[in-house]
Amino acid sequence: MEKVPDLQFTPAEDIPEVVNRIRSTFHSHKTRSVEYRLTQLRKLYWGLKDNEAAVVEACKRDLGKSHFETYLTEIGWCENDIIFMCKNLPKWVKDESAPDISLTNRPVAPKIKKDPMGTVLIIGAYNFPIQLSLGPFIGAIAAGCTAVLKPSENAPAAAAVMEMIIKDYLDPSAYTVVQGGIPESTALLDQKWDKIFYTGSAGVGTIIAKKAAETLTPVTLELGGRNPAIITKHADPRLAARRLLWAKLLNAGQVCVSQNYILVDREILPAFLEELKKAQQEFFPQGVKNSPDYGRIVNERQWQRLKKMLDQSSGKILLGGTMDEKEKFLEPTVVQVDDPTDSLMVDESFGPLIPIYPVNDLDEAIKMANEVHDTPLGIYPFGTKQEAMKVLNETRSGGASINDGFFHASIPTLAFGGVGSSGSGAYRGKASFDSFTHRRSYTTTPGWMEGLLKIRYPPYAGKIKQFKRMNDLKPNFDREGRVRYSLLSWLLTLGTGSTSGAVKSGNGA
Repeated sequence: MEKVPDLQFTPAEDIPEVVNRIRSTFHSHKTRSVEYRLTQLRKLYWGLKDNEAAVVEACKRDLGKSHFETYLTEIGWCENDIIFMCKNLPKWVKDESAPDISLTNRPVAPKIKKDPMGTVLIIGAYNFPIQLSLGPFIGAIAAGCTAVLKPSENAPAAAAVMEMIIKDYLDPSAYTVVQGGIPESTALLDQKWDKIFYTGSAGVGTIIAKKAAETLTPVTLELGGRNPAIITKHADPRLAARRLLWAKLLNAGQVCVSQNYILVDREILPAFLEELKKAQQEFFPQGVKNSPDYGRIVNERQWQRLKKMLDQSSGKILLGGTMDEKEKFLEPTVVQVDDPTDSLMVDESFGPLIPIYPVNDLDEAIKMANEVHDTPLGIYPFGTKQEAMKVLNETRSGGASINDGFFHASIPTLAFGGVGSSGSGAYRGKASFDSFTHRRSYTTTPGWMEGLLKIRYPPYAGKIKQFKRMNDLKPNFDREGRVRYSLLSWLLTLGTGSTSGAVKSGNGA
């Protein structure tokens, strides 16, 4: 068994000094060097690589994760992310020529410079303790920030391993870890930050956002939501069952982006339920509890919370329901509910509970999804392409996967984030770099332009007509909002009034 260090909380009284040290390093401009950033990223890669066994053991202790799941969602994810960053960082940090610049403004050569935000605080989550902590941490390093990482104390083994890696492999003057619970987190939030990145519950996210607002600190919030899956009568019940069951098996359902409930057309419900049973038997031929591939609930408090949700439900258990408090085991449990105010519908379960709500048609499903949570983190329609696009056009969500459970969230280079009450901001891939980068616009005015700039200097008498000729754009619409077309634009669109109309006419000929 790989040795995992014990978790030691950081003394709260030491936190201001720790933050000041990290901030002083940023103001020394040490981290602005691209080569410095690349060196730190490469060292972090080898820190993970050299300690893979410790990460596997830590995730097993904290969450009962299998070696496969830990590699899939923690180790391999972060190692690949670092390599992707290293390959692309030299390109991303270059100044960009600003788009949409008029001819009169081009002589000042408007550009966008990529500046690091500064000294940042990253607060991780327990469900994917490595990925959800080191993911944004990698983005902060790439952007040239200095950073303090606060891992979740609810995954103590993983938190201790991350501290060991960062302490042993990275520059301690620029990057450090603060461990602790509520008192230590409060002490951290009392400090001034240039950016706070938080992953976790909406309740804590609200507290962090309020605290950050006191100092006008920008915040990225990666929260959760009551994410719906919608299965129409035209869906493939076997594929829907297998894919959505997997989404609730991974990490024992402790996945913020997995479906919280499933809206199923009554016509396909019996076939879907039968396929769920077949899929569970196929995935766990020796039973769920005996499988080395199924995890456990993170702690007693979360296990009791899930049990209470199930106990208070008025729904009917159709599959699963087995529990073991000592092992913190909770079998994937399918429950048919008929009340939108059921305990399994009104709160995010963040566990292997699978409420199924029968509906009469897609319109009812969309209406229900919008009423339960109008800005979830994800939405998952199963059916025809037309039905899926109807769902996307009539709902909102942080992201979506059509005919699958959160596939969009499994692509490490695809921007990921919430909307509304499921979060703000995004990260992963280039979006991680952007999350900790300020796009600083600047211009350079040459001396020879002074003659052209005379118009801006007082006195202004007689200058307004000249300025209007140089500056004013002419609208192509009338007072009723109707677009007016010139003869040239009319000819280009074949008289239809729009390019798309011209294409349609051509196709019909």
